[in-house]
Amino acid sequence: MHTAPTLELLHQVEAIARAAGELILQVYGTDFEVRGKADASPVTLADEQAEALITPALRALIPGGPGVPVVAEEAASRGDLPAACERFWLVDPLDGTREFVQRNGEFTVNIGLVHDGQPVLGVVLAPALGRLYAGVPGLGAWLVGDDGLRQAIRCRPLPAAGATLAVSRAYGDAQRLQEWLQGRPVAQRVPAGSALKFGLLAAGQADLYPRFGRTMEWDTAAGHAVLLAAGGQVRDVAGQPLRYGKPGFENPDFIAHGADS
Repeated sequence: MHTAPTLELLHQVEAIARAAGELILQVYGTDFEVRGKADASPVTLADEQAEALITPALRALIPGGPGVPVVAEEAASRGDLPAACERFWLVDPLDGTREFVQRNGEFTVNIGLVHDGQPVLGVVLAPALGRLYAGVPGLGAWLVGDDGLRQAIRCRPLPAAGATLAVSRAYGDAQRLQEWLQGRPVAQRVPAGSALKFGLLAAGQADLYPRFGRTMEWDTAAGHAVLLAAGGQVRDVAGQPLRYGKPGFENPDFIAHGADS
């Protein structure tokens, strides 16, 4: 029988994310090389070094811990993709590599824990912005600064003036987004890179994040957990909760909602 995630486990994962973030910022300050992977997406030394730190650190955690598989983006790109099971970690060591390359600061370290198809713990760190989102559904969600100060966060009710949309800077199907938005009042759009869009919803700074286009489970699990902990939801376009451990670890189109959105 698996125990539910604790705040102690969350804090341990936060520490792992911060250690990875330090490595990433060291590379960020250099004239780093950008290489292409088989799917034409970019990869840098920062992605690889961060994942090399995170994976063994997660495997050493108790509870969490030994025997719990780690599904991580860079290992997966090399063909090392373990079968999903009841409980496993999902890791994107550097979500938003294009933002990293463009040096706009909007990249994150994503670490999520999945149990029975649902994210049960998440940490999203934006090291260049000094911003960390953390959450355990049922226990709460927090925004944590570099100084360690923890602020509880919660999704907001949908404003009467209309939704604030969190949107990707460079991804997604713009035509399908426009079709989905027909008849829905939108007050404004806030562009953001990586998993920061989940953080905006969790902190009550946006209301909807519609995503039409390819994403992988390691892109979303950590932010999904934080959003659930803050009172939000992530559902596919048929209205079903987004689940994890799917064949190939690929997500369908989805809509992330704040409270009552």
